Amino acid sequence: MSIEKSKGYKMVMKWLKSNKKKPFQFQKDAWQYYAEGYSGLVNAPTGFGKTYSLFLAAVIEELNNKSITEKGIEKQGSKTKTGLKLLWITPLRSLAKDLGRAMREVCLELELDWQIGIRNGDTPPNEKLKQKKQMPEVMIITPESLHLLLAQKGNSANFDYLQAIVADEWHELLGSKRGVQTELAISRIKGILNERHPERLLRIWGISATIGNMQQAMDVLVPYKELLKIIIKADIKKKIDIRSILPDHIDMLPWAGHLGHKLAHKLLPIIHKSKTTLIFTNTRGQAELWYQNLLGLDENLAGLIAIHHGSIDFELRNWIEDSLHSGLLKAVISTSSLDLGVDFKPVDTVVQIGSPKGVARFLQRAGRSGHSPFETSLIYFLPTHALELVEAAAIKEAAKNQNIESREPVVMAFDTLIQYLVTLAVGDGFKEETIYQEIKKTHCFQEILAAEWLWIMQFISTGGDSLTAYSEFRKVVNTNGLWKVESKQIALRHRLHIGTIVSDAMLKVKFLTGGYIGMLEESFLAKIKPGNSFTLAGKILEFVMLKDMTVLVRKSKLKNAITPSWLGGRISLSANLGSVLREKYNDTLNPEQEDEELRLIRPLFERQAEVSHVPKNDEFLIELIHTRDGYHLFAYPFEGRLVHEIMAALIAYRIARKNPISFSIAMNDYGFELLSEQPIPINEKELKLLFSPQNLTDDIVASINATEMAKRKFRDIACISGLVFQGYPGKYIKNKHLQSSSGLFFNVFSDYDKHNLLLRQAFDEAFYQQIEEPRLAAALNRIQSSKIVIIKTNTYTPLCFPIKVDSLRENMSTEELGKRIQRMTAEAEKKPKKKNDHTI
Repeated sequence: MSIEKSKGYKMVMKWLKSNKKKPFQFQKDAWQYYAEGYSGLVNAPTGFGKTYSLFLAAVIEELNNKSITEKGIEKQGSKTKTGLKLLWITPLRSLAKDLGRAMREVCLELELDWQIGIRNGDTPPNEKLKQKKQMPEVMIITPESLHLLLAQKGNSANFDYLQAIVADEWHELLGSKRGVQTELAISRIKGILNERHPERLLRIWGISATIGNMQQAMDVLVPYKELLKIIIKADIKKKIDIRSILPDHIDMLPWAGHLGHKLAHKLLPIIHKSKTTLIFTNTRGQAELWYQNLLGLDENLAGLIAIHHGSIDFELRNWIEDSLHSGLLKAVISTSSLDLGVDFKPVDTVVQIGSPKGVARFLQRAGRSGHSPFETSLIYFLPTHALELVEAAAIKEAAKNQNIESREPVVMAFDTLIQYLVTLAVGDGFKEETIYQEIKKTHCFQEILAAEWLWIMQFISTGGDSLTAYSEFRKVVNTNGLWKVESKQIALRHRLHIGTIVSDAMLKVKFLTGGYIGMLEESFLAKIKPGNSFTLAGKILEFVMLKDMTVLVRKSKLKNAITPSWLGGRISLSANLGSVLREKYNDTLNPEQEDEELRLIRPLFERQAEVSHVPKNDEFLIELIHTRDGYHLFAYPFEGRLVHEIMAALIAYRIARKNPISFSIAMNDYGFELLSEQPIPINEKELKLLFSPQNLTDDIVASINATEMAKRKFRDIACISGLVFQGYPGKYIKNKHLQSSSGLFFNVFSDYDKHNLLLRQAFDEAFYQQIEEPRLAAALNRIQSSKIVIIKTNTYTPLCFPIKVDSLRENMSTEELGKRIQRMTAEAEKKPKKKNDHTI
């Protein structure tokens, strides 16, 4: 039956018409398929109402189910005691607040007496208690809070009225352990409904931005063969206007960071002519720096600009988000905390500072402006060094061709599974065979072996082979066929650390006079002393003391201060963007080039061609340079920082294996440097062997101390699986102690429990996530089929200079670095521009 004939549909259409809105075809398709019992994935451009495609589907169904009779037995809008009908999973707290506001507005105008609840780390305790007594009809929840719900006693009754689960921004969850949490939670809820209400069909839907593996994304979310599935893709294209902020002058030797702040003054007219501008940086530290920079350029912006990132206090973040909605702020400098589908209508301009590192991230951020249908999203790209202008041209090309990255799902995350099983045991307990069959149906654990499951059950019940003697690792016990946690202390400790995001211990920052400002990581605080000043939330603060795990500060009289660093600051260039970037290098010397960025930067590449070579897409450039610093080998795979770090270590190992020689290593997203005090013995005939993918795994293990990398990965795994307790609120265990404790477990398992699944997972994560072995192998295979161009010169080139400066930055103050760059630039200008080139 067509949904268009239903009363609920007609009521929704009437409401939309009264608001001068008309549904898009993809929304109507979603309403119809939802009504027919389908599960699936909705994909549409930003601002076209993906949320309404599924929320209104649930509303239409509810309106149709309302018992409205002429006798008035139950009038429209009357409240019957029900419970949770729609579970809406979202990755971001800021997104939850925005969604809740939009959903309440719909219910109010349609006179639908639904309660919209929000459950995340910011939800007050009294609100959680209220939800426990009576679940709202709609719950907007994060994966972590959903697992906390499963850890409650009697949680099964929460889902008695549940009709559908929606995973919002599914692409964001997909490639992480938070996605695994979502998969596991859905599998349990589906199992609960099968037990309690076998007649009911649970629908599972996802909302996703465009990614390269859309079909796989749906299959991961909805792996159940018995469910009808469909991908609903909007036949609409969002207009995006990408503009580059171009410098007036190009330095012939570029380096990261210098250009961005020189261009800051060009941001001011953009901010002033726009209603509201969102300025995105890739790190929290950069956000703090840019806030101070813009305020220094224009004091009139005081009170009109703000910073938004995850380390800023919740109340301040709330105020910023409300001020964005109301248009009070002219600009907000943000990290990924405002990346996703938050609808701030006054935002008409977005600025991306520096490389976004990926096409999907750039387009996601662009969509924050012109959020309404048929409005054009306007985004400016502000390069932080000259070579990023080529990236700007590459991003335009990739956006035009919809060359967007895939999100690879996580598989066999044993630490997350162990945490999940203990969560269930803390709640109502679980039957082993029931849960084994449930998790076998998830994408993440579809390949799990019976022996692996047996190991996990032994691990949570006895501690496994190596920890049997310690009672604290005997977490779950079998009581009448149900596995439960009986220790109140174990249950309390477990609930405190449900989640898969492991970071350095975070300390609250508070004024001496009262009022919280935000959070700092313990590792940053260890580097400063009382009296030192730092920036946070746009304020310059003086560190007074640390008391009860709280950083007490006062306002500083200084105008400049150090910027805090947070872990995970550097993102690596995506494979997609790297591929398009290599193609763009083909055009850098073309005098009739259409890209304005390439026209502007052409003199730099003419200089590169004069002193070295500009690599084409089918070429691989190696530069051998001798300077007063030593002998340099620069190579340019354009595969991103992480791949280059491992590739550099691999090549250094293979060279040193034949000729004992030591190297220092530096890298950026475009290439890497090997530096030695003695000539680098490169045999041009054997060069392709150096970059061969043969014996790759063995050589990686030998070259980079893969055990140490796995040990660092194991810290997170130990925390997630509950091996290591991270401390009570306000009394978190120091990062160095966590590392030490997890390192001890790693060594014990390595020596006495070599089949330990968590140990295996640590090596798998090191190889596939940090080392990115598949991408490294693909890069080496590509190099094998490329022409290798070797250039010998005696001067730094435009391509190698940013890598060299990055290597110096680690050990020099800003002032020392500035002087060194001046000297190196002067030397490069003086030296004769001679080169010897060879092609293999």
